[in-house]
Amino acid sequence: MTQLAEDCHILVVEDDPRLRERLARYLSGEGFRVTAAGDAAEARTQLRAINPDLMVLDVMMPGESGLDLTQSLRLEQGHDLPILLLTARGAPEDRIAGFEAGADDYLGKPFEPRELVLRIRALLRRAPPPPSVEAPIGLVRVGDKEFDVGRGELRDATGPIRLTGGEAALLTALARKSNEVLSREEIAEALGMDDSGERAIDVQVVRLRRKIEADPREPRFLHTVRGRGYILKSGI
Repeated sequence: MTQLAEDCHILVVEDDPRLRERLARYLSGEGFRVTAAGDAAEARTQLRAINPDLMVLDVMMPGESGLDLTQSLRLEQGHDLPILLLTARGAPEDRIAGFEAGADDYLGKPFEPRELVLRIRALLRRAPPPPSVEAPIGLVRVGDKEFDVGRGELRDATGPIRLTGGEAALLTALARKSNEVLSREEIAEALGMDDSGERAIDVQVVRLRRKIEADPREPRFLHTVRGRGYILKSGI
């Protein structure tokens, strides 16, 4: 069992009972606490009863799909739970749809269980840490908001602003080099993506702009530098 797996609770949502059981058994063997659900309705029931650290969610389910559940949790309920989607449909447009719905990562079926564990651990490393009572350090001002680089926490006058794990990782990477251009390669590395994740980076940028910009269509802080990457202009 690794230190990262200790006390981490994974909610596995998969309609295939055999795969659901295999996933639960394998993840348990890797040291995670696992709760399983057979569909979106059962997943919602579990989310009201437990507070998991991450959800592994099948896309193709009867009734409410994994994409619909993800979008609902993100947009309607403001849930910041890291979500890793599983699907047999692995085309680029399918992955993009997953990220646009609010997922943090996407793994196509069939997959190696070891890769799933590695992706889970990468998401858990990127997830914002729990609030601390220590004095804030590394504050970066973005207009009327402040981002605490150490905590991965974005706040305004009303309190914390919810960020997904991917959004927090992106903002952390940009804030660490605020007012400098960050290349797509550097961003992909920070987000744990490979070179094929260029469109996924764009999706994460669009989502982050909705959190920090008054008008995401006319960004004041998070700018695209054509042919080079992105820049976060802070202190203004």
